[in-house]
Amino acid sequence: MQHMTIKSTTVIAVVHNGKVAIGADGQATMGTNVIKNNVRKIRKLNEGRIVAGFAGSTADAFTLLERFEEKLSAYGGNMKRAAIELAKDWRTDRFLRRLEAMMITASKDEILIISGTGDVLEPDNQIAAIGSGAMYAQAAALALKKHAPQLSAEEMVRESLTVAADICIYTNHNFIIETL
Repeated sequence: MQHMTIKSTTVIAVVHNGKVAIGADGQATMGTNVIKNNVRKIRKLNEGRIVAGFAGSTADAFTLLERFEEKLSAYGGNMKRAAIELAKDWRTDRFLRRLEAMMITASKDEILIISGTGDVLEPDNQIAAIGSGAMYAQAAALALKKHAPQLSAEEMVRESLTVAADICIYTNHNFIIETL
């Protein structure tokens, strides 16, 4: 199974000074065409205790978000356990393994990246990014954490998304940011 790189959007999460913020741009593309510029790619789950963001096919991501919510319910809101169980299903289920998306999930003190290849990753530096603009946003967030620690997690996410949107053609400046 070949790993697919998600080539649209930017989603980034940052834990900083006891707060977590996750944000995404709002652009939806089909090929090289912008179809919509205000898609909401961030969702609060588990009665607002967990936030998830997605990159990839919208329909596929909604399917995965629904499955993730089911796993959260089944495992008492334990985000890490729910993520591991979703990743197992995603990799082995005949229907799910065809889904083309990635997710970031965040609670108030941890971030996870979940992929269809069975990965559940806790990123270093409490920063996670996915999508085509991920590396731009991640680099900006790392620099902000190091050189502007007085900023809030939300401000770091906003600035990081701005950097990505200025560079990545699949990322726009219509941001949705949620904090915990």
